[in-house]
Amino acid sequence: METEKRLALIKEVGQEIVTEEELHELLSAKSHFVAYDGFEPSGNIHIAQGIMRSINVNKMAKAGAKFKMLVADWHAWANNKLDGNLDNIQTTGKYMIEVWKACGMDLDNVEFVWANELVKNEDYWKLVMKMAINNNLKRIIRCSQIMGRAESDSLSGAQIIYPCMQAADIFYLKSDVCQLGMDQRKVNMLAREVGPKLGFWKPIVVSHHMLMGLGQPSKTASAEERAMQMKMSKSNPESAIFMTDTEEMINSKIKKAYCPEKIIEENPIMEYCKYIIFEKFDSIKIERPEKYGGNLEIASYDELAGTFSKGELHPMDLKTSVASCINKLVQPVREHFEKNKKARELLEQVLSFNVTR
Repeated sequence: METEKRLALIKEVGQEIVTEEELHELLSAKSHFVAYDGFEPSGNIHIAQGIMRSINVNKMAKAGAKFKMLVADWHAWANNKLDGNLDNIQTTGKYMIEVWKACGMDLDNVEFVWANELVKNEDYWKLVMKMAINNNLKRIIRCSQIMGRAESDSLSGAQIIYPCMQAADIFYLKSDVCQLGMDQRKVNMLAREVGPKLGFWKPIVVSHHMLMGLGQPSKTASAEERAMQMKMSKSNPESAIFMTDTEEMINSKIKKAYCPEKIIEENPIMEYCKYIIFEKFDSIKIERPEKYGGNLEIASYDELAGTFSKGELHPMDLKTSVASCINKLVQPVREHFEKNKKARELLEQVLSFNVTR
């Protein structure tokens, strides 16, 4: 694939790219490159982590990415997820991989790397120490958002180590590109700043959009607080669609979701359409009685945004169509966990765990 086409694909993933010029140089020099992503196994997996992550990984892979996907079990342990139970965290990591097997992620171009293996190496801890030595405490605390924490939170000693570990992961895995969400931007920028001081490179940062939760966002919060609130959360099950939700659960959550008439911005239903549905479907069908305008078939997000903003489509009619599309996307995952004994047992265990913030 031509460099410009590869770049265009990656720009579809990146809400922000630091820097586009560096990325162009990388693509011109290499037909394949290493992309780093990582995830805390911290509970049931929602649609942003499942389908949206698969969409992004597949686009990056098509553009030449070979993913090093870090199963950040020790990071989740340091962050006191699942009551700090490492065994439960590792079980959850295995469950999340089963979800990606079933929802279409291009696993031929993904290597899952467990942090539990990295920490067995002395060189890894030397790199973590170098990251810690070359940053002051204030700089590390500014990265607390990567753990779902605020700078004002009372952080444990383990949570102070966490950003140093994540920055070290990038170089230990020899990553050319960091491909994570906008919530991980601060530690990626830290890696860019510190890397050259340690004799490494500046990793390119491709940060994808964070999908909103289904509730109404706060109008009084700061920009960073709004980003945290809009991030889909396991701690509020009604704010997210989970990858093994039943059809009834999905219909109920979408029906109750915030979707103000004619409003496009900060509308979670419109976000689902933009970042998931029109990535997976060529069009969506709106079924409604003739007295309300009859059925519609909408072929693009831009067409949908235009129709909705003019008041020509009622939120409830849109919600019905969105729920139908989401159910079609989640159905293969539900079937996988129903038919595969190993996957089903993992899910049952994960659902029994106490999810902690």
